Amino acid sequence: MKTIKIKITGSVQGVFFRKYIKDEADKLCLKGYVRNLENGDVEVIIEGRDELANEFINVCKKGAPHSQVKTVTSQEIPNQSFKDFRVINV
Repeated sequence: MKTIKIKITGSVQGVFFRKYIKDEADKLCLKGYVRNLENGDVEVIIEGRDELANEFINVCKKGAPHSQVKTVTSQEIPNQSFKDFRVINV
């Protein structure tokens, strides 16, 4: 089980990116959250099986249909024990 914090930069707000991320996380049975950051980036924290977490990072790099992903950075963090995957509105 991995917990990974992911930061996605590019044209990723206002293009249904968070919905896309939620749908993809749900397909892979991952838990955590996605939220927009004030600087225009998107932050995702996921928890799940190692191979599914790695697959999800590739999903982030691909991006939603109308997005333009510039960079995706990730780092493993301590387990957060999420119960589900949520879209956080700030």
